[in-house]
Amino acid sequence: KIQELRRSSPDVFESRMEKRNEVKKQPLGYSKQGEFVRCMEEKARPISFVIKGLGTRTSKGGFTKHKTLDSILNVEMVKGKSAEEIKQIWNQYFAAKDTVYAVIPAEKFDLMWKRAQKCPSFLYALPRKEGYEFFVGQWSGAELHFTSLINIQTQGETAPSQLVLYHYPELQKEKGIVLMTAEMDSKFLVVHEAQCLANQVQLFYATDRSETYELVETFNHRSNEFKYMSVVAELEQSGLGRELKPGQVSEK
Repeated sequence: KIQELRRSSPDVFESRMEKRNEVKKQPLGYSKQGEFVRCMEEKARPISFVIKGLGTRTSKGGFTKHKTLDSILNVEMVKGKSAEEIKQIWNQYFAAKDTVYAVIPAEKFDLMWKRAQKCPSFLYALPRKEGYEFFVGQWSGAELHFTSLINIQTQGETAPSQLVLYHYPELQKEKGIVLMTAEMDSKFLVVHEAQCLANQVQLFYATDRSETYELVETFNHRSNEFKYMSVVAELEQSGLGRELKPGQVSEK
C-alpha cells in the first residue's frame, strides 16, 4: 500500500517522507511523530503484511548471525551443575555487562514458544517522556527481533532490527531452564528500554490471563480489530513501564 501511494500520489508520499524526517526522533504519544503514525496507518493497514522478513538480516547493525550458547557458555562444564548454580553463573556474568539477560523456567518458555509459532509477531509499547513509541517484535526461530513501528511503515521488510533477544533451549529438558541474552543498537535503545520490551514478551506470551494473550491473537489474525492503545493499557496495568534494575529481565 505504501508503494501504491508512492505511484499514485508521489507528491503526497514525498510530503509524508519529509514530515517523517522532521519528527523521526521525537517521542511517540501526544507528538508530531504520533500524528505521522496515525496518518500512515490510513494507508498501511494491516501492519503484519510487511514484517515477514523482519529478523532475517541479523548482520546489520553489528548483530551476530547464528549466535550460539557455546559462544557464551561452556555447556559441557555446566552440565554437572544444578539449574540454580547455572542461573547464578549466568546472572553474575551478565550483571557486569551493558545488556539484557534472563533465566526462563522451562514451562514458561514452552508456553511462549508454542504461542510464538501461532502468533509470531506483536506490537509493543515503549514508554517515552511524552507518550509511547511502538515497536514490532517478530520471532525468527528462537530469536526475537524488534524494530520501531515507524521504520516498519516506511521501510517495510528492509527495516533493520534494533534489538534481538536470543533464547537458548539447550538446557531446557535436562535442567528445566532456558537462557536468554540480547544485542541492541545503542543508537536507538539503552538497556532499560530494551529490558522493558523483553519484559513485555513474557507479559503477553507467557500470561495466564486470556484477555492479555487475546491481544496477541488479534494482532496476528484479526489485525483490522487491533487497537494500539489496548497494549498501552495492559502495560500500564502491569507496571512494567516503570524503570527496573538495569539488565535483568523481571521474573514476574
